[in-house]
Amino acid sequence: MKKLIYIVIVLLAVGAVAFTLANNKEEMKVAAAVASRTSKAIPVKLTEVKTGKTDRSFAVNGTFSPYQSLSLLSETQGQVLKLNKRKGDQVKAGEVLAQVEDEVLHANVIMAKANFEKSKRDMERFEKLSSGEAITKRQLEDVKLGYENAQAQLITARQRLEKARITAPISGVINEIYIEKGSFLNPGSKLFDIVNVDRLKLNTKVSEREVLLLQENAKVQVRADVMPEKSFEGTVTAIGASADKALKYDVEIEVKNASETFLRAGMYGTASFEAADTADAMLIEREAIATSLQNPKVYVVKDGKAFLKDVTIGIVANDKVEITGGLERGEQVVLSGQINLREGTVVSVLK
Repeated sequence: MKKLIYIVIVLLAVGAVAFTLANNKEEMKVAAAVASRTSKAIPVKLTEVKTGKTDRSFAVNGTFSPYQSLSLLSETQGQVLKLNKRKGDQVKAGEVLAQVEDEVLHANVIMAKANFEKSKRDMERFEKLSSGEAITKRQLEDVKLGYENAQAQLITARQRLEKARITAPISGVINEIYIEKGSFLNPGSKLFDIVNVDRLKLNTKVSEREVLLLQENAKVQVRADVMPEKSFEGTVTAIGASADKALKYDVEIEVKNASETFLRAGMYGTASFEAADTADAMLIEREAIATSLQNPKVYVVKDGKAFLKDVTIGIVANDKVEITGGLERGEQVVLSGQINLREGTVVSVLK
């Protein structure tokens, strides 16, 4: 009898455990179903495509280069007898930088001048004789030809003598020197590098949209990276007529370089272009761009689902992006939560 009672108690206990487990399993299924339904809706924040004003001012970086820069080459042959300037010296256009031996060149000028004077007298005499028909026309032509050759030889000899005095073709600073007193020169030998930094050129590149806002002779504020607290007035002197492979246009800005500013060629600078006009545009927050600004895409929400769309952007100003194509005013765009989205994902909007 006791054994029967024990068996009944055990069966009741096993039944109770089985019922509890079954009940818990059912509750877990319900909870999982609810969780599954909930996980399908990704929480996101939305923004709306709005119309607003966009400031078209922009800034670009560039490098300062000399207004003029050249490498002076020898046009004569001989030994350097005198060197008047050193590296770092200021020079003026026409100033003598060095003197090359010229005794032989002086002698050549004297000989060429004597030959020219003789040819000139011969021509004058033959012209008088030709008036009396004492010489032929052919003889007179030969004498005139000899006179012209002698004149050309004299001009050439004088020019060669002048080239022995090496002069500065432009004003500026001697940036590098390649000769010393006693150096022997040949035509084409490198002598000096001269740069003119009284004015500097800031060479920059702008986009196809930015280039439409520029005009030659326009004034622009320029800053050197090493002196960000000081600004200089620049003038747009050249705008590229053709873009490079990156669809960028060269822009050259001239800046006066007073001695107290200490600007140097090779420094980095920034030009700030202030666009006077503002325009109505479709705008969204920059963080709504789900990809990159080079390949911009956004998620739009329609009927509770997110869809990825290609967009075309214009001006990017601070935290706003101008939309020039791909969206309509009033469309709902995902502002945050894009990382969890895929095409057609169900979303829930966070307030």
